[in-house]
Amino acid sequence: METEELRRRRRFALSLAAVLTGLFTAWGGVAEAQTLADLASANQGAGGGLFGSMEVRSDSLKGLPQWTRVLHAMKHDGPAFARCAAEATACPTPVLKNWRKVVTAAQGLPRHQQIDYVNKFFNQWPYKTDIEIYGVTEYWATPREFMTHSGDCEDYAIAKYFALRALGFAKEELRIVILMDQIRNIGHAVLTVREGGDNLVLDSLSNLLLSHTKYRHYLPQYSMNETTRWAHIGGFGKTKKPAYQGLAASP
Repeated sequence: METEELRRRRRFALSLAAVLTGLFTAWGGVAEAQTLADLASANQGAGGGLFGSMEVRSDSLKGLPQWTRVLHAMKHDGPAFARCAAEATACPTPVLKNWRKVVTAAQGLPRHQQIDYVNKFFNQWPYKTDIEIYGVTEYWATPREFMTHSGDCEDYAIAKYFALRALGFAKEELRIVILMDQIRNIGHAVLTVREGGDNLVLDSLSNLLLSHTKYRHYLPQYSMNETTRWAHIGGFGKTKKPAYQGLAASP
């Protein structure tokens, strides 16, 4: 009988393959010039991007419906969050009270301590699967939804992203990264923050703030902020197998 872990791997492989197909189709010129296999073969070693990858950038979020839904929802939730952060009387719900707590507690700290506080604050929420909460295999939660129900790896990253944006971090400094954890052999998501000439990783699995160069077992697939997306080829990964070969594999 297929275990829940195998089902999770299968769902991730299928959804990731679909997303990357859409991403590379949208990049037209890159896809026509060389196939994904060519890019992976040419980038067997570490590149200069996140987690040692080669990055292909696009200023379109087409092909990322889960993320664009979150961005649309934040246009509605954002003003209430901002009012709450500015004034305690504008926080009538537990969700808004938690939002005010993280933003006001981190506000006066140095940047590195702000990042650390936000990472630890949201890592207190228990991990829950999308099936468990929403009854679907894949759902990206808004910060409001995450603080109401908790969530899985990308939901932690999303909540941290918008908390840091509320603290004044520029979108260019932040990325939500979808990747493969090659030790656990499952899909995962983290937030990275550009700080002091490095990219720090905010991971739901750890309260430690470490450089992306320390995560040799993370193989990035794609990443995004509010306006831009990147596809990633290769990485620091311990395996010599090109990234694209793992995307089509199903247990």
